[in-house]
Amino acid sequence: MTEMFKDALKGIRIADFSWVWAGPYATSLLSYLGAEVIKIESRGRVDQTRKGSIMNGDSFNGYDSSPTFNNANLNKQSVAIDITKPEGAELARKLVAKCDIVVANMRPGKMDKLGLGYKDLIKVKPDIIMMESSGFGSTGPYKGFAGFAPIFASFGGLAYLTGYEDGTPNVMSGVQDMRAGTASAFILITALINRKKTGKGTYIDISSSECLSDLVGPQLMDYTMNGRSPFRCGNQDDIMAPHNVYRAKGEDSWVSIAVGNDEEWTALKNAMGAPEWAEDPKYDDEFGRWQNRKELDQYMTEWTKERTSRETMEILQKAGVAAIPSFSAKEILDDPHTKARDLFQTIDTPALGQQVVMRPAWKLSETPARIRKAGPLLGADNHDVFENLLGMKKEEVDRLEEAQIAW
Repeated sequence: MTEMFKDALKGIRIADFSWVWAGPYATSLLSYLGAEVIKIESRGRVDQTRKGSIMNGDSFNGYDSSPTFNNANLNKQSVAIDITKPEGAELARKLVAKCDIVVANMRPGKMDKLGLGYKDLIKVKPDIIMMESSGFGSTGPYKGFAGFAPIFASFGGLAYLTGYEDGTPNVMSGVQDMRAGTASAFILITALINRKKTGKGTYIDISSSECLSDLVGPQLMDYTMNGRSPFRCGNQDDIMAPHNVYRAKGEDSWVSIAVGNDEEWTALKNAMGAPEWAEDPKYDDEFGRWQNRKELDQYMTEWTKERTSRETMEILQKAGVAAIPSFSAKEILDDPHTKARDLFQTIDTPALGQQVVMRPAWKLSETPARIRKAGPLLGADNHDVFENLLGMKKEEVDRLEEAQIAW
């Protein structure tokens, strides 16, 4: 019996002009919910993630062989259009007329110059929802600045707060694109809800850097209200102690432990066999433990390094104390919990063979988010989209391909 699914965004079509990660990740999230996503790309300006892989050891044999691109563009179709040519831009407008959402993440003003700005697109689709994502937004003195994930983290304040006390700021690389993409997906869903209520589309100007500032709200409030500008503190917490990642038995093995209150501290002491040092009165209350957190971390390390990270996890979790190993990629894939949750899925890709990809971490009972197919080959859906969606003749599509308009 075939399992039946209901898709939350069934019937929603997205024209995806975005590239690299921030934009593609946003549209991928919506595709998991059932939206039809058509990626508009071109051999004249190939998506950077098609040009190589960030994963060591992966083979790379052309634009269709990048695992990075595949993971960022699951479920999507691909049409190749050179939108820098007038006929290509016109073809793109015809496609937008059949869509509900347009997403782009070029520098501000670029889509306008191509005849694909919001003022152009509402002429062909009055209720279109258009999102333009850029490093700093389309207004302000930095609007023309180039930006990638490390720049977003630096401008947004997150890098300054991330790292050890005696270390440099940590930009955490590409993960910042994903945070901007997550915010974008949420905003697009609210725009769809608004259109359903009002019948009106909207233009959304999103700054990836400002998305990162949203994640440091408490620190901004601390400065605004108290005149304090927080600094890097490694794995320490403002209140809890012990609160750190501790060395475990084995090569480069670590375990994270967090104690939130006096009851958990008592449980931790008992689980550790009530060591003499733990009975010192200076550890009796939360503030005392926090004041002496560095000394406390030294004692904790002496205990954790004699056990594997999993042994420590099992001992402390049984006692009601939060503890978990700091997993490597292999450990995440092999962990019984992620397997039980079906976090990973194996899919067939045309150029890479079988690939393991990550499913959405959120479970929806009525409209399950799902991965239906691999990322697309470059321009693989030209004939399907142009003929079946736009009603063009095969001969016309062939002509556009030969003229490198659909290319």
